[in-house]
Amino acid sequence: MKEVRDIKYINRDFNDFRNSLVEFAKNYFPDTFNDFSPTSPGMMFIEMAAYVGDVLSFYSDTQLQETFVQHAKNPENLYSLAYTLGYRPKITTVSEVDVDITQNVASTGTDYEPNFNQALLISSNAQLKATTSGQPAFLIDQSIDFSFSSSFDPTTITVASIAGGNPAEYTLKKKAKAFSGEVITSTEVIGTAEKFKTITVDDLDIIGILSITDSGGNIYTEVPYLGQETVYDETANTDADDTVKTKLTLKKVPYRFVTRFNSAGNLLIQFGAGISESDDSVIIPDPTNVGIGNADGVSRIDHSYDPSNFLFTRTYGLAPSNTTLTIKYLKGGGINANVPANTITQQSSVTSTAADTTYQGTLSFNNPLPATGGKDGDTVQEIRENSLRSFNEQGRAVTLQDYNVRAQSLPPRFGTVAKTFVTKDEATATEANTNFVSDNPFSLSLYVLAYDNNKKLSYSTDNLKRNLKNYLSQYMMISDSLNIKDAFIVNIGINFEVLALPSFTGRQVLLDCIQRIKEYFITANRNINQPINLARITTVLDRVKGVQTVQKLEIINKVGDNYSEFGYDIKGATRNNVVYPSYDPCFFEVKFPDTDIKGRIITV
Repeated sequence: MKEVRDIKYINRDFNDFRNSLVEFAKNYFPDTFNDFSPTSPGMMFIEMAAYVGDVLSFYSDTQLQETFVQHAKNPENLYSLAYTLGYRPKITTVSEVDVDITQNVASTGTDYEPNFNQALLISSNAQLKATTSGQPAFLIDQSIDFSFSSSFDPTTITVASIAGGNPAEYTLKKKAKAFSGEVITSTEVIGTAEKFKTITVDDLDIIGILSITDSGGNIYTEVPYLGQETVYDETANTDADDTVKTKLTLKKVPYRFVTRFNSAGNLLIQFGAGISESDDSVIIPDPTNVGIGNADGVSRIDHSYDPSNFLFTRTYGLAPSNTTLTIKYLKGGGINANVPANTITQQSSVTSTAADTTYQGTLSFNNPLPATGGKDGDTVQEIRENSLRSFNEQGRAVTLQDYNVRAQSLPPRFGTVAKTFVTKDEATATEANTNFVSDNPFSLSLYVLAYDNNKKLSYSTDNLKRNLKNYLSQYMMISDSLNIKDAFIVNIGINFEVLALPSFTGRQVLLDCIQRIKEYFITANRNINQPINLARITTVLDRVKGVQTVQKLEIINKVGDNYSEFGYDIKGATRNNVVYPSYDPCFFEVKFPDTDIKGRIITV
């Protein structure tokens, strides 16, 4: 069967060429050739020429369709088009799983509290192995500190043993995300400097580069493209604010590289073009280097110049020379990495330290759930679809929803961003901290709330806002201006009365009603500026088994003591059975559900 080509440049096939040649002969050689029967020798030559035209047309169409990602079939062309559109094809996909990490510590003092001097600090890139066939490797890329605890990184403490009626040992438990893969190290000897030096890592199933260091101790940083000279830098937070574990700043990286995969599955590493350590990353335009005062005089006045040549680096990073590169990369993933539960228990390469290492040998790992998500590389169709999606996303925050999603993508180690709300700011908050607030009256306002160590809503600290500011700066459009502010917390309580059916126990009905209201007001399920629909709560209570009708439903404001300092007129804000938020964005929080939700069963 003839193949249906997706794109036709000439839009002709064998029959079209044959008919055109026949008409040409009839028009220009009517007396010389007039035998157009299938057995005619002249028709043989016409059909041979039509065949050649059909073949050339086929290759023209094929070459044209190879320039479109939707139709390209050659793997090399498809990979090049994918990178052009901003998508990085996956050679392998890792599986991930939550791992329980436990260790024992002794009790200390007259109160028999856990001895946190024995709490271990596990270095990042801890390597584990599963006990299944092939023993796939797993990696925990973040450090684990048993002495640190927060709402997003809690340390669970349970009694492990008792002596004389008092705790003798405790078990400390933390959870961490593990990814399939093992760390491989290779070296590459570099001679004289070469612009845009490119080396190939001849290995398969490569997930990505972990680090590249030269023999002089210089660390090379991976960037999306060589023109990007700043990256995120993480430093430990030593301030009194213990809700933010790590500070996020931007740093300049003259030693940088980019990576890409070829169609064979090998990884290519490309460095910059700089061959000296002179800093030309910021060149201020002036008449001597822009061209008004150049030697060509007035003949060059109307010449166009690219501003990027004067505002950004010309070398795209320093090229390595006369050194040996040590390359550490992660390899693994795939279908075989989806291992069952309780199999990731072996320690392959784990480094842990403590002030007192007595209980270092009690460290153990286990995955209570199976590892999932691992699969082989992208198929041809997946590369096409993902490339089109990546081109549309562009990695930029454009809409209000983009800012919401990007702000909540801040990694927890930089602060616990719990709730975000973005709106157009019509007034400038000049009284706020100028580190986080712009004086642009047409800027956007990002209202944020954080979690405290008990996972209750709290106001964001300066470190959290600073980290969020630095994080968002990489995704903002140049014309955007963003004010980062705190939303107001309004603590509420709920009082209700329900009439129970005679055949149901009143106490059980009441407990079920309270549980349903708790679920309805779970903080994670509600947003800033979300109103309270009393009719919907009534419907939730009506659906509880044993409830005949809801007699009373009241929302009250909780202020002072352990609650928010901001009062709110609930009654005045209620219209048509809906409690509306304030003009300034706020969040309705049931801070203590066990005591703030009160109900009563009434009888007829």
